[in-house]
Amino acid sequence: SLMVEREIKGTLCSLMQGFPVVTITGPRQSGKSTLAKAVSGDKPYLSLEDPDVRQFALDDPRAFLARLPNGAVLDEVQRAPDLLSYLQSRVDEDGRMGLFLLTGSQQFGLLSGVTQSLAGRSAFVELLPFSVNELQKAGQSHSSLDSMLFTGSYPPIYDRSISPTAWLAAYVTAYVERDVRLLLNVQDLLQFQHFVRLCAGRSGQLLNLSSLATECGIRHNTAKAWISVLEASYLVFRLRPYHKNFGKRIIKSPKLYFYDTGLLCWLLGVQDAEQLVVHPLRGAIFETFVVSELLKTKLNRGEQASFHFWRDSNGNEIDVIADLGFKSMPIEIKSGQTLNRDFFKALKNWLPLVGKEAVFPSLVYGGSDSHVQNGVRVFGWDAVAEVLSFESVTGGVGARNNTR
Repeated sequence: SLMVEREIKGTLCSLMQGFPVVTITGPRQSGKSTLAKAVSGDKPYLSLEDPDVRQFALDDPRAFLARLPNGAVLDEVQRAPDLLSYLQSRVDEDGRMGLFLLTGSQQFGLLSGVTQSLAGRSAFVELLPFSVNELQKAGQSHSSLDSMLFTGSYPPIYDRSISPTAWLAAYVTAYVERDVRLLLNVQDLLQFQHFVRLCAGRSGQLLNLSSLATECGIRHNTAKAWISVLEASYLVFRLRPYHKNFGKRIIKSPKLYFYDTGLLCWLLGVQDAEQLVVHPLRGAIFETFVVSELLKTKLNRGEQASFHFWRDSNGNEIDVIADLGFKSMPIEIKSGQTLNRDFFKALKNWLPLVGKEAVFPSLVYGGSDSHVQNGVRVFGWDAVAEVLSFESVTGGVGARNNTR
């Protein structure tokens, strides 16, 4: 089995010293159980997907927890949410830190009472599939951008000799059949699958629920519910518009992104990496990749991922604005492999509007040469992990060489 050192591990270990419970959420198959086992020492491991375990936990939660005097790893806890209020009194009596590690493949904040029952007692971290950085360090980096976009980052694809297409097809079937049915009373699975594919065609675009509903032939409210389920299951996320308007009328709708470009390509019917070279949605797929990687950088540090985009009614736009506390960092994304002057236009237009509030304007592009140009930090696609690295933010680009 391939050992990829997960960047979030250090964050997790320190949280286990300060909280009785640590909860790892993230998409299915992003490596949560593997990670939990790796940091939990010799604690017993129990999966609540296992019908016998789940039955025992639901029928007699006190007895279930009494059999775990030194805590445990409890996998997929969303399957037995009632257990959590018993867990609360259990850890309160015990008083030790790092007793239980929970995992769940749903965003609890969106769907269940987990956050309420464990308020103040659990730290929450989100584990997404491998980051470019993790793959590079494990000697698994891709030779080309197209190969990276097409393959995506789900760990099992790197662990077995299986084609991304075969694995993702099985993943979608299992996900749609199981999770969606548990969460939603979807009568017509085909229609739901059609909806997911329509969303894929809109990754990197403004989310217009009405047009999505119309095109899919469903009601607006159904589209809204289905999007929340895709979000709660970590297939898609929304990027919100930046709240300051700088005297211009700004767009209020969020933008929709998929977390993984391999899954996105599969949903779009892309057959192999070569097809991406001329794919009409190549720019949107690349933008999805970059935004998702920025998200991984923050989440792997256990930090809030506070990103926005900015667009005014004249169509001026900045792809990502990263919130650095008092300042904000504009990031432009261009899939072209050759730098050209147009790449810098949006940043040039935006900077005078914000004045001193913006710092470290940055550009991530489809090539692989990183440097400073026109006062803008330029990063190749394979250096996307460094856009938010502290060294490169504080020391200017000169310090970048230490981070590779």
